[in-house]
Amino acid sequence: MLPPPFVPPPPLSAWSRTWRVLVALVVGAIVWGVIALEVDAAPEVISPDRAVVILALDAVVGLLGIGLMLLRRRFRIPVVLALTALTCVSSSVVAPWSVAVVSLATRRRWREVVPLGLLSLLVPAVYARVNPASGNGAPWWVTYALGLLAYGILVMIGFYVGARRELLAGLQLRAETAEREQSLRVTQAREQERTRIAREMHDVLAHRISLVAMHAGALTYRDDLTRDETRVAAGIIQDGAHQALTDLREVLGVLRDPTGDGDASPPRPQPTLRDVPALVAEAVEGGMRVRLDDELPPEADVPAATGRTIYRMVQEALTNARKHAPGIPVSVRLTGSPGDRLALEVRNRLPVRMPVAAEVVPGAGMGLTGLAERAALADGGLEHGPTEEREFVLRAWLPWAS
Repeated sequence: MLPPPFVPPPPLSAWSRTWRVLVALVVGAIVWGVIALEVDAAPEVISPDRAVVILALDAVVGLLGIGLMLLRRRFRIPVVLALTALTCVSSSVVAPWSVAVVSLATRRRWREVVPLGLLSLLVPAVYARVNPASGNGAPWWVTYALGLLAYGILVMIGFYVGARRELLAGLQLRAETAEREQSLRVTQAREQERTRIAREMHDVLAHRISLVAMHAGALTYRDDLTRDETRVAAGIIQDGAHQALTDLREVLGVLRDPTGDGDASPPRPQPTLRDVPALVAEAVEGGMRVRLDDELPPEADVPAATGRTIYRMVQEALTNARKHAPGIPVSVRLTGSPGDRLALEVRNRLPVRMPVAAEVVPGAGMGLTGLAERAALADGGLEHGPTEEREFVLRAWLPWAS
């Protein structure tokens, strides 16, 4: 059986060290006074000259024991053994020896306290030879019984102090662990909130800004446009910028007051699967060639969260096609049935010539990553990439409860 863990004691303050020394001095003085009375009461056993030597030695060794007691935390076993040896010649060392025994017993190791207890049984016999007047004629078994009782009390006090220290240390460790876990949860919540903000900003604004950038690029590089065509393109840019600002204001309003209980006006309803045709029509109006194949059952009731995820996927796919494959036809296909799954496929051919850097709208590089996270959170899946037929295909599927 392994010994209980030893918890290092907290550092002692100046007052804690002071009162322990004072107690040792007072107790040592009381014991020395008792020994002096015993020596005076037995002149036939001890001569006056020897009595002076015994009492002087007892006092000097007692003070030495108090000095050793101050080192008990650094050298527990050596200090206790040294004090045990000093008790063979000085009864006033009992006070610092008791403090050292309690300090050793706080480790709660029987293999240390039991041998020390057996060793302390030899002390009365040795001290009786140094001071024959000790004991005042009491039976030997009384002396040993009182010694064992006192030693047992000291050990129990030490065990209690050690167990209490371990309990307090465990409680402190649990409190520190809980505080670290709370701090970690706060950090994770902040990271998740930042990710949510970034995803919402990307989903809402990337589509609008890409339309504005495409038409602004046309006005920059096309010098053969008529006045009417220029006016139409400028109007589209104006409408797109206005709509982007409106969407930005709504997203920020939702993020500031996610419960919707604030004083701001309520945001517009979130998009669903029924808004996908309008999204495609908006892309066509902006100059893209998009074909929507809706093969879902008539009057299909798609959950709002699932429909909103599909809408965001179509929105991101059209935004990527507009940026990386401008002018190339895009096909959007929706399939599925209740009780199975809802599937989305967006396909377009890869451009023969990649757009130059000036024509490409800079992106955050997190659109497809965000879609994959949305699909995973909805217990679905998403895959994308080029095919052998030089097409870029995005496929996604989400569970569709019946």
